[in-house]
Amino acid sequence: MTDFLLYALLAGLGVALVAGPLGCFVVWRRMAYFGDTLAHSALLGVSIGVLLGINISITVAAIPMLIALGLVYLEQRGILSLDTLLGILSHSALATGLVLISLLPDVRVDLMSLLFGDLLSATKNDLWMIYGVAGTVVALLLWLWKPLINITVHEELASVEGVKTSAVRTALMLITALVIAIAMKIVGVLLITALLIIPAATARRVSRTPEQMAVMASLIAMLTVVMGLAMSWYGDTPAGPSVVVCGALLFTLSLAFKQRS
Repeated sequence: MTDFLLYALLAGLGVALVAGPLGCFVVWRRMAYFGDTLAHSALLGVSIGVLLGINISITVAAIPMLIALGLVYLEQRGILSLDTLLGILSHSALATGLVLISLLPDVRVDLMSLLFGDLLSATKNDLWMIYGVAGTVVALLLWLWKPLINITVHEELASVEGVKTSAVRTALMLITALVIAIAMKIVGVLLITALLIIPAATARRVSRTPEQMAVMASLIAMLTVVMGLAMSWYGDTPAGPSVVVCGALLFTLSLAFKQRS
């Protein structure tokens, strides 16, 4: 196997490992639009990184996390409903990112790879970053698993039982922002949410417990990456969209199974 294909496979598997369980919370808490908002803000992170001459990996992670914190602040202030805030932040971040990129005449930015991913360009340094972040995210999810489940099932009851709901919810948003930052290279800004949602939605149909669903979502996401890369290799199709298409195919097949309660 050539190096670039091996790097692409390992990068995809690393992202799939954490996208599965995190995607479960996105599905359970109906946070798909939140994921889109953070993904769009990642493009703004790229623009700011290029504009200021800062390492893009840092700004791509920092901007979505700042957007997540800003969203928490605005939501707690009760200025507007959550979906309205998400709509404003999502489109404003995407538009601002595109405008900033257009103002950089001496810098060539591959907009297509940002929007739809460039998995085959993964490098050894990318693998270190992806697996470092993935290890951190898995450790945080294991640590916060019980309070996250509690606030997902019934937030008010969890608060009565002593769970610091605001802190746990903020942690989930920051973790999501971090995963979106590393997933951007795999499937791009426009398809990140699909990698989070589709494997989790597929796993939901064949799982009985939250833990089963989290593990199944990771395995399905990994299978999706392998199938997508194979499709890209043999069919000469773009890697990121191919991963999402294979995920959609697996979800379609899962509809043949009766959803477990």
